Amino acid sequence: MPETNNWKFELEQYIRQSEPAKAEKSKAWETAIGLQDVDGLKTSEYLLETAKEHIEGKIDIGAAQKRIETYYEEQAAREENTDDTKEADIVASRIAALLGEQTFQFSPAEWQTIHKRLFEGVFDHAGMIRTYNITKKEWVLRGETVLYASAESIKPTLAYDFDMEKEFSYEGLSVIEAIKHISKFTSGIWQIHPFCEGNTRAAALWMNWQSYNLLQMNQ
Repeated sequence: MPETNNWKFELEQYIRQSEPAKAEKSKAWETAIGLQDVDGLKTSEYLLETAKEHIEGKIDIGAAQKRIETYYEEQAAREENTDDTKEADIVASRIAALLGEQTFQFSPAEWQTIHKRLFEGVFDHAGMIRTYNITKKEWVLRGETVLYASAESIKPTLAYDFDMEKEFSYEGLSVIEAIKHISKFTSGIWQIHPFCEGNTRAAALWMNWQSYNLLQMNQ
């Protein structure tokens, strides 16, 4: 199954058309596919065509997700090796769906729920806090690892960070200042790395939601 490298160009056409409903859906799919790129995963042409049908109103997001999942069930029946693209396509469709909801509760438990909804059936540990310490060599750090939280400290550290954020007041901040603060908070909970895999995509979705809700309150 071919990967698609022109997805951004094709989706941005809907934004340039200036139709609000199509533009909003296109932005959600751009975010969803782009987050797979961040983790080095490439979505398929089939995913792009499905996204375009959703943007154009031919199918709803539920049908889009079902189409992707059914496609990979058929691939598995034929024993075709599509693991990486399967992960990218399924998770991208789920991110697009979650972005359309734009509602969430501000708590560590909600973040676990997001992770589970994104990766259920993809990772065995979807929505589960890791129980072991990890290191990951990062190319941006010349092969060094970020100092992630120890398994024992994940829950109390997350609780502390969320409690501190709940007490923070955005009153009087400009939009840019507010987004900078949200980015700092999100990078902090990302560094805790509570999940075995999928932390970056779950944290990015969380940041998008928090930013959206903040902007809505300030309108």
